[in-house]
Amino acid sequence: MLVLCALHSFGFAAFHALFWRLFGWPATLRDTTLANRAIVQIANVQLILVFVAIGTLCLAFPRQFTSTSLGKALLASMSLFWLTRLVGQFVWLRIDRPLVHVLTGLFAVGAVLFAIPLLVG
Repeated sequence: MLVLCALHSFGFAAFHALFWRLFGWPATLRDTTLANRAIVQIANVQLILVFVAIGTLCLAFPRQFTSTSLGKALLASMSLFWLTRLVGQFVWLRIDRPLVHVLTGLFAVGAVLFAIPLLVG
């Protein structure tokens, strides 16, 4: 299960690395303030690093994830992260497009993937 968690995390790291091309950054951010441009791009870089770190940790320390309090706390935190992202989708990104629906599903998958080791372990 942790291999699937790692793949999910690496997939989102790669997806976020494409944001500059997909969303035309920084050109499309030109109409906002300098602070907002910086915050959006910096937060995205930080998310990429978090996803890579989580994926790497899932592969490097699988036993610790399922047998220690710290590992279980990290799994719960990631499940909550994806659940919060799923809720945010319905609050701030109410767009009826196939890609948005796919992403919504992938956020739900992340919440479940990271919860499963807690529920079965």
